[in-house]
Amino acid sequence: MTFISILTFTLCSLLLSLTPSQAANFEIVNNCPYTVWAAASPGGGRRLDRGQTWNLWVNPGTAMARIWGRTGCNFDGSGRGRCQTGDCTGGLQCTGWGVPPNTLAEYALNQYGNQDFYDISLVDGFNIPMDFFPLNGGCHKISCTADINGQCPNELRTQGGCNNPCTVFKTNEYCCTNGQGSCGPTYFSRFFKDRCHDSYSYPQDDPTSTFTCPAGSNYKVVFCPLGAPHIEMPLNQTSVY
Repeated sequence: MTFISILTFTLCSLLLSLTPSQAANFEIVNNCPYTVWAAASPGGGRRLDRGQTWNLWVNPGTAMARIWGRTGCNFDGSGRGRCQTGDCTGGLQCTGWGVPPNTLAEYALNQYGNQDFYDISLVDGFNIPMDFFPLNGGCHKISCTADINGQCPNELRTQGGCNNPCTVFKTNEYCCTNGQGSCGPTYFSRFFKDRCHDSYSYPQDDPTSTFTCPAGSNYKVVFCPLGAPHIEMPLNQTSVY
Protein backbone atom coordinates (compact mmCIF):
# COMPACT_ATOMS: atom_id res chain seq x y z
CA MET A 1 0.00 0.00 0.00
CA THR A 2 1.47 3.39 -0.99
CA PHE A 3 1.98 6.24 1.48
CA ILE A 4 -0.80 8.27 -0.21
CA SER A 5 -3.22 5.33 0.04
CA ILE A 6 -2.35 4.83 3.71
CA LEU A 7 -2.86 8.55 4.37
CA THR A 8 -6.20 8.56 2.53
CA PHE A 9 -7.38 5.48 4.46
CA THR A 10 -6.33 7.06 7.77
CA LEU A 11 -8.15 10.32 7.03
CA CYS A 12 -11.32 8.48 5.98
CA SER A 13 -11.24 6.40 9.16
CA LEU A 14 -10.83 9.53 11.25
CA LEU A 15 -13.77 11.23 9.56
CA LEU A 16 -15.95 8.18 10.09
CA SER A 17 -15.00 8.08 13.76
CA LEU A 18 -16.10 11.71 14.12
CA THR A 19 -19.53 11.03 12.58
CA PRO A 20 -22.12 10.60 15.39
CA SER A 21 -23.41 7.02 15.35
CA GLN A 22 -27.17 6.81 14.96
CA ALA A 23 -27.47 10.60 14.66
CA ALA A 24 -30.84 11.70 13.27
CA ASN A 25 -31.04 13.83 10.15
CA PHE A 26 -33.63 16.63 10.06
CA GLU A 27 -34.29 17.75 6.49
CA ILE A 28 -35.59 21.32 6.80
CA VAL A 29 -37.21 22.61 3.60
CA ASN A 30 -38.55 26.06 2.75
CA ASN A 31 -41.50 25.95 0.35
CA CYS A 32 -42.65 29.46 1.25
CA PRO A 33 -42.70 32.09 -1.54
CA TYR A 34 -40.30 34.17 0.57
CA THR A 35 -37.07 33.68 2.50
CA VAL A 36 -37.29 31.96 5.87
CA TRP A 37 -34.43 32.05 8.35
CA ALA A 38 -34.63 28.56 9.81
CA ALA A 39 -33.65 28.22 13.47
CA ALA A 40 -32.84 25.18 15.58
CA SER A 41 -31.96 24.49 19.21
CA PRO A 42 -29.58 22.74 19.06
CA GLY A 43 -28.26 23.61 15.63
CA GLY A 44 -28.09 27.39 15.20
CA GLY A 45 -29.63 28.96 12.13
CA ARG A 46 -29.62 29.09 8.35
CA ARG A 47 -31.07 31.32 5.65
CA LEU A 48 -33.35 29.34 3.35
CA ASP A 49 -34.56 30.94 0.15
CA ARG A 50 -37.56 29.38 -1.57
CA GLY A 51 -36.86 25.72 -2.40
CA GLN A 52 -33.68 25.46 -0.33
CA THR A 53 -32.96 22.69 2.20
CA TRP A 54 -30.89 22.50 5.39
CA ASN A 55 -29.81 19.03 6.58
CA LEU A 56 -29.30 19.15 10.33
CA TRP A 57 -27.74 16.18 12.17
CA VAL A 58 -28.71 15.73 15.83
CA ASN A 59 -27.14 13.33 18.33
CA PRO A 60 -29.21 10.55 19.93
CA GLY A 61 -30.43 11.39 23.43
CA THR A 62 -31.05 15.04 22.56
CA ALA A 63 -34.16 16.34 24.38
CA MET A 64 -36.14 19.57 24.69
CA ALA A 65 -35.13 20.40 21.11
CA ARG A 66 -37.00 22.52 18.60
CA ILE A 67 -36.95 23.82 15.02
CA TRP A 68 -38.80 26.90 13.78
CA GLY A 69 -38.82 29.53 11.06
CA ARG A 70 -38.08 33.24 11.42
CA THR A 71 -39.58 35.93 9.19
CA GLY A 72 -39.01 39.62 8.57
CA CYS A 73 -35.30 39.38 9.34
CA ASN A 74 -32.55 41.94 8.89
CA PHE A 75 -28.96 40.78 9.51
CA ASP A 76 -25.74 42.68 8.91
CA GLY A 77 -22.42 41.34 7.66
CA SER A 78 -21.54 39.91 11.05
CA GLY A 79 -24.82 38.06 11.37
CA ARG A 80 -26.33 40.43 13.93
CA GLY A 81 -29.86 41.71 13.59
CA ARG A 82 -33.50 41.09 14.42
CA CYS A 83 -36.51 39.22 13.06
CA GLN A 84 -40.17 40.16 13.09
CA THR A 85 -41.17 36.67 14.29
CA GLY A 86 -39.13 33.91 15.92
CA ASP A 87 -36.13 36.12 16.75
CA CYS A 88 -33.49 34.40 18.89
CA THR A 89 -30.72 36.29 20.67
CA GLY A 90 -30.56 38.87 17.90
CA GLY A 91 -28.41 36.77 15.59
CA LEU A 92 -28.44 34.52 12.56
CA GLN A 93 -27.05 31.68 14.70
CA CYS A 94 -29.54 30.93 17.48
CA THR A 95 -28.17 30.14 20.93
CA GLY A 96 -31.57 30.10 22.65
CA TRP A 97 -35.27 29.74 21.92
CA GLY A 98 -37.25 32.06 19.70
CA VAL A 99 -39.47 34.97 20.65
CA PRO A 100 -43.20 34.24 20.08
CA PRO A 101 -45.06 33.92 17.86
CA ASN A 102 -43.42 30.96 16.14
CA THR A 103 -44.71 27.58 14.98
CA LEU A 104 -42.53 24.92 16.64
CA ALA A 105 -41.39 21.44 15.64
CA GLU A 106 -40.36 19.90 18.98
CA TYR A 107 -38.62 16.58 19.59
CA ALA A 108 -36.68 14.35 21.99
CA LEU A 109 -34.56 11.54 20.54
CA ASN A 110 -33.99 8.02 21.88
CA GLN A 111 -35.96 8.42 25.08
CA TYR A 112 -38.00 5.95 27.18
CA GLY A 113 -38.49 2.61 25.43
CA ASN A 114 -36.02 3.57 22.67
CA GLN A 115 -38.61 5.93 21.23
CA ASP A 116 -38.38 9.40 19.72
CA PHE A 117 -41.06 11.86 20.83
CA TYR A 118 -42.13 14.66 18.48
CA ASP A 119 -44.87 17.27 18.08
CA ILE A 120 -45.90 20.55 16.49
CA SER A 121 -46.55 23.13 19.20
CA LEU A 122 -48.59 26.33 19.02
CA VAL A 123 -47.92 27.10 22.69
CA ASP A 124 -45.66 29.91 21.40
CA GLY A 125 -48.24 30.92 18.79
CA PHE A 126 -48.09 30.59 14.99
CA ASN A 127 -46.18 32.31 12.22
CA ILE A 128 -45.57 29.80 9.37
CA PRO A 129 -47.54 26.72 8.19
CA MET A 130 -45.58 23.53 8.87
CA ASP A 131 -45.36 19.79 8.21
CA PHE A 132 -43.26 17.60 10.54
CA PHE A 133 -42.90 13.86 10.00
CA PRO A 134 -40.54 10.85 10.16
CA LEU A 135 -39.10 9.66 6.84
CA ASN A 136 -39.02 5.95 7.63
CA GLY A 137 -42.79 5.48 7.18
CA GLY A 138 -45.27 3.94 9.59
CA CYS A 139 -45.19 6.90 11.99
CA HIS A 140 -47.66 9.77 12.20
CA LYS A 141 -47.32 12.83 9.97
CA ILE A 142 -48.20 16.10 11.74
CA SER A 143 -49.44 19.13 9.80
CA CYS A 144 -50.47 22.62 10.79
CA THR A 145 -51.41 24.39 7.57
CA ALA A 146 -54.57 26.35 8.41
CA ASP A 147 -54.88 30.08 7.78
CA ILE A 148 -54.27 30.88 11.44
CA ASN A 149 -52.70 34.28 10.75
CA GLY A 150 -55.68 35.35 8.64
CA GLN A 151 -58.29 34.08 11.10
CA CYS A 152 -56.46 35.02 14.32
CA PRO A 153 -58.70 36.49 17.07
CA ASN A 154 -58.18 40.23 17.48
CA GLU A 155 -56.82 39.80 21.01
CA LEU A 156 -54.00 37.59 19.71
CA ARG A 157 -53.10 39.39 16.49
CA THR A 158 -49.56 40.66 16.10
CA GLN A 159 -47.34 41.69 13.20
CA GLY A 160 -46.32 38.63 11.21
CA GLY A 161 -48.21 36.03 13.24
CA CYS A 162 -50.80 35.00 15.82
CA ASN A 163 -49.89 34.92 19.51
CA ASN A 164 -50.84 32.17 21.92
CA PRO A 165 -53.00 33.59 24.79
CA CYS A 166 -50.29 32.87 27.40
CA THR A 167 -48.01 35.35 25.64
CA VAL A 168 -50.74 38.01 25.78
CA PHE A 169 -52.49 37.47 29.12
CA LYS A 170 -49.77 35.68 31.19
CA THR A 171 -52.25 34.02 33.58
CA ASN A 172 -52.43 30.44 34.86
CA GLU A 173 -55.63 29.88 32.86
CA TYR A 174 -53.60 30.07 29.67
CA CYS A 175 -50.02 29.35 30.82
CA CYS A 176 -50.66 26.44 33.26
CA THR A 177 -47.97 27.81 35.57
CA ASN A 178 -49.40 26.10 38.69
CA GLY A 179 -48.49 22.59 37.63
CA GLN A 180 -50.10 19.54 36.07
CA GLY A 181 -53.89 19.65 35.95
CA SER A 182 -54.08 23.33 36.87
CA CYS A 183 -55.68 24.41 33.60
CA GLY A 184 -57.69 23.11 30.66
CA PRO A 185 -58.86 24.05 27.18
CA THR A 186 -60.09 27.61 26.64
CA TYR A 187 -61.86 29.49 23.88
CA PHE A 188 -58.48 30.57 22.52
CA SER A 189 -56.84 27.13 22.71
CA ARG A 190 -59.82 25.65 20.87
CA PHE A 191 -59.25 28.19 18.10
CA PHE A 192 -55.83 26.60 17.48
CA LYS A 193 -56.98 23.01 18.08
CA ASP A 194 -59.93 23.28 15.68
CA ARG A 195 -57.56 24.30 12.89
CA CYS A 196 -54.56 22.08 13.70
CA HIS A 197 -55.98 18.97 15.38
CA ASP A 198 -52.65 17.24 16.08
CA SER A 199 -50.83 20.29 17.46
CA TYR A 200 -50.31 21.46 21.02
CA SER A 201 -52.86 24.19 21.68
CA TYR A 202 -52.02 24.83 25.37
CA PRO A 203 -49.23 23.56 27.70
CA GLN A 204 -51.13 20.52 29.07
CA ASP A 205 -52.50 19.30 25.72
CA ASP A 206 -50.28 16.17 25.78
CA PRO A 207 -52.71 13.27 25.11
CA THR A 208 -53.66 14.39 21.59
CA SER A 209 -50.46 16.16 20.60
CA THR A 210 -47.38 13.99 21.31
CA PHE A 211 -46.33 11.22 18.91
CA THR A 212 -43.64 8.55 18.94
CA CYS A 213 -41.44 6.81 16.40
CA PRO A 214 -38.63 4.26 16.88
CA ALA A 215 -35.26 5.76 17.78
CA GLY A 216 -32.95 6.10 14.80
CA SER A 217 -35.60 7.68 12.57
CA ASN A 218 -34.89 10.63 10.30
CA TYR A 219 -37.31 13.55 9.99
CA LYS A 220 -38.50 16.27 7.62
CA VAL A 221 -39.73 19.76 8.51
CA VAL A 222 -41.42 21.71 5.72
CA PHE A 223 -42.28 25.41 5.93
CA CYS A 224 -45.37 26.27 3.82
CA PRO A 225 -46.05 22.71 2.60
CA LEU A 226 -48.12 22.16 -0.53
CA GLY A 227 -51.75 23.03 0.12
CA ALA A 228 -50.97 25.57 2.83
CA PRO A 229 -52.65 28.98 2.46
CA HIS A 230 -50.65 31.66 0.69
CA ILE A 231 -49.04 34.05 3.16
CA GLU A 232 -47.61 37.28 1.81
CA MET A 233 -43.91 37.96 2.21
CA PRO A 234 -43.27 39.89 5.44
CA LEU A 235 -42.34 43.53 5.05
CA ASN A 236 -38.78 44.83 5.61
CA GLN A 237 -37.26 41.39 5.06
CA THR A 238 -33.67 41.81 3.93
CA SER A 239 -30.34 40.30 4.80
CA VAL A 240 -26.78 40.14 3.57
CA TYR A 241 -26.90 36.39 4.32
